[in-house]
Amino acid sequence: MKLGILDYAQIDEGSNARQALQETVELAQLADALGYERFWMAEHHDVPAFASSSPELIMMHVANETKRIRIGSGGVMLPHYSPLKVAENFRVLEAIHPNRIDLGIGNTIGTPIVNRTLNEHKTSKLNYEQSITDLTVYLTDQVQEDHRFHGITANPVIPTVPEMWALSMSIRTAKIAAKLGIGYPYGHFLGGMDRLEVGKKAVETYHHEFRPSPFQQEPKVSLATFVVVAETTEEAESYRETLDLWLLGNNHFSQWNTFPSVDTARNYDYTEKEKATVQQNRKRMVVGDLKSVSEQLTELITELNADEILAVPLMPEILARKKGIELLAEAFQ
Repeated sequence: MKLGILDYAQIDEGSNARQALQETVELAQLADALGYERFWMAEHHDVPAFASSSPELIMMHVANETKRIRIGSGGVMLPHYSPLKVAENFRVLEAIHPNRIDLGIGNTIGTPIVNRTLNEHKTSKLNYEQSITDLTVYLTDQVQEDHRFHGITANPVIPTVPEMWALSMSIRTAKIAAKLGIGYPYGHFLGGMDRLEVGKKAVETYHHEFRPSPFQQEPKVSLATFVVVAETTEEAESYRETLDLWLLGNNHFSQWNTFPSVDTARNYDYTEKEKATVQQNRKRMVVGDLKSVSEQLTELITELNADEILAVPLMPEILARKKGIELLAEAFQ
């Protein structure tokens, strides 16, 4: 079972953005040494506790500081950007680090102010499928004569392509990924158990409709989920409390300037509505000691017919995150 990490460059209590970015490098180096397949950076804007506003820049730094592991985005929020510019960014990355770059994309637009700010002068947006299709043709130099931008080239022209993945939990995106011959990471952490039946249908559709492409010859499915794992169940459950608090998402995730600690989470006075939200959000997580997490992930992998795990280790403090990915490696590799 191939393992991957989706990192947010989270800023823990008592820390700062510089330290968070350095800890991202340390986490990637550890994942590299442990044999993980890939290490991805999320894209978030206007979230004080996350330093991952520019995944491409962080990717370049992390790729420079690692040796073997694939480095990617999870994902670039394509509705905000020109597909040509995204293609050129990732061609530069792929040119410097050939066969190590993943281009994961998503269609989340963020909060209303983020959406307005990133699209200040735009009067309309491209259809998402058209954006992804444009991206694939720019990356493979297949801009046909009937394309509206025939004659354009995404530079630099290089002999390899990054792996492409369309992060989602929808059947619609699964169909697009299959049609274009790119990978499909199912976002269990976005929807949880309530969406699992949809996920199984999406993966089944993806496998059935997949067409080989310059990006990959066989379908690839990744299970992306929050993983909170520690040496003991009690320790893991204490870390889960911080994720419980964080996932309330109050004030568009701006209630906290840093990722909350266990003490902060335990001292928080939940409303009844928030308590209900916590219980619902727990369906999006895999939590426990090594044995329990292994069993839960194996069950999800089997149900979804997934090829890889993309773990989202949102736990407080870098030492907890490092220990967590060590335990995962022990379980699956």
